[in-house]
Amino acid sequence: MKNKLIGIYGASGFGREVLPLVREKSNEKIEIKFIDDGCLDKELNEVEVVSYEKFLANPIADKSAVVAIADSNIRKKLLERLERDGISIPSITAANNVVLDFNELGEGSILCPFTTITSNAVIGKGFQANIYSYVAHDCVLGDYVTFAPGVKCNGNVHIDDHAYIGTGAIIKQGTPDKPLVIGEGAVVGMGAVVTKSVKPGDVVFGVPAKSIKRASK
Repeated sequence: MKNKLIGIYGASGFGREVLPLVREKSNEKIEIKFIDDGCLDKELNEVEVVSYEKFLANPIADKSAVVAIADSNIRKKLLERLERDGISIPSITAANNVVLDFNELGEGSILCPFTTITSNAVIGKGFQANIYSYVAHDCVLGDYVTFAPGVKCNGNVHIDDHAYIGTGAIIKQGTPDKPLVIGEGAVVGMGAVVTKSVKPGDVVFGVPAKSIKRASK
């Protein structure tokens, strides 16, 4: 008899990558469903795909869900929806991650395999760190920050809400009195090397990273 239901909101590629991480934390008494209102498949990777309405109607009372969607604005809306409906929102971490001490990790975060958080990092809600990413000491990340695979975020970096850091990007270390800042909603392109602060909403790319928006004006 199943006594707990865990939903993975989003049945796309990332959702299917998160599924094994959820299974790691599960047992024979926990039922897993994909939640996706737009997916035409009835089953993916041996897991049933249901609408959000059907998920809520499931008779199992103990429900929780993670949001496996890269778009930070959609992620925010769905996490708020779950919260309003009284669905608990766990953080999911792979068994082979390295998370050292004195860190704070917000609810609804997903740490994919081979990610590392060193010491004294403060991370907001809805953080997603894809494979082989790391967050070093004394970093402060806002809500709904997204790391693509292989992001290297060195110490004393502040990343504001909804920033997106592309695959293989490297963010130079700041200092305690002058942290390097990635502004709210900024996008750091794939493979960029960020050596100075990035303004809110800016898009930077290259080595060293430069603003694409300002270059196009």
